[in-house]
Amino acid sequence: MKHGGNIYKISKKLGCKSEEIVDFSSNINAFHPKTEIIPTQEMILKYADPSYSSLKAAISKKYGVKKREMALFNGATAAIFELFRSLKEKNVVLYAPLYGEYETAALAASKKISKINRFKELYKKPKKGSIVVFVNPSTPEGKFYDLKALFAIWEKQKCTIVLDESFVEFENLPSFREKIRSCKRLYIIHSFTKFHACAGVRIGALFSNKKNIQRLSSPRWALSSFDAAFLTERLQEKGFVSKAQKEHLKHKEMLFEILQSSGLFSKIYPGSANFFLVRSPQAQRIYDELLKQKLLVRQCGNFDFLGDEHLRFAVKERASLDLLKKALDALA
Repeated sequence: MKHGGNIYKISKKLGCKSEEIVDFSSNINAFHPKTEIIPTQEMILKYADPSYSSLKAAISKKYGVKKREMALFNGATAAIFELFRSLKEKNVVLYAPLYGEYETAALAASKKISKINRFKELYKKPKKGSIVVFVNPSTPEGKFYDLKALFAIWEKQKCTIVLDESFVEFENLPSFREKIRSCKRLYIIHSFTKFHACAGVRIGALFSNKKNIQRLSSPRWALSSFDAAFLTERLQEKGFVSKAQKEHLKHKEMLFEILQSSGLFSKIYPGSANFFLVRSPQAQRIYDELLKQKLLVRQCGNFDFLGDEHLRFAVKERASLDLLKKALDALA
């Protein structure tokens, strides 16, 4: 599995409807407000505001980034591809394991790739003048890193820094957004899909200083009127952030207890995102047996420096967790 959330392919394989699948492979926030945006004739008939001023104002207010310090794309993946296309540096250093689209985008831009194993050689110096890519909290294990020492290394090596912060909101973790003004080579990738639970609304952002943003290219109308209106409303939902963070922590603890009490896993990786990476010599059996019960988890054998014994479980609501507990208890 190259990416979580492919319930359509799995449901076809199982001969069931996609909504019957309980998707523990997808790390989308299980807790969200019921934002209701109804498409209007005006949305459909007229071109969207190409500057997306209302949405950018909402993002600016929420994240403390000025409008001229952001670029919006049809999802974070599109932002990653455009960023690599625009950067002149040829050497890319990926701190792995990480989201696979970074490697795909770097290859598409004819970059030369090298990888640093975060688990074993975190402070290895990257090549001078290279592009370094770091996801924080990381994927697939969700560890949050204090990056002060790494930033010192990167800046000494005159690296262009690409920092993916798509999971910082789940546990109110500190962001490096304010450094985009002082660190001229810093770009921050932010996906609104994860925390704001809107995978079907494809909006991602790149945050950097004004000059860097001006060098980027994107379609004049990168977003649909509906997507822009939806996220604008979502970002202004009162009380959502604090409630979602509280619910996340409560259900994350429940998931941890379910995984631990099953006795099936030799290691449960601690993390600060909305999922747990686990290791088990029975990983394939666990995956297969859960799938028979329409419970889909993420196989992680295709991540660098991990193996087929690794699985990832996303935090879900109580009813889904109860189904998982019952299924794992039966396997123990």
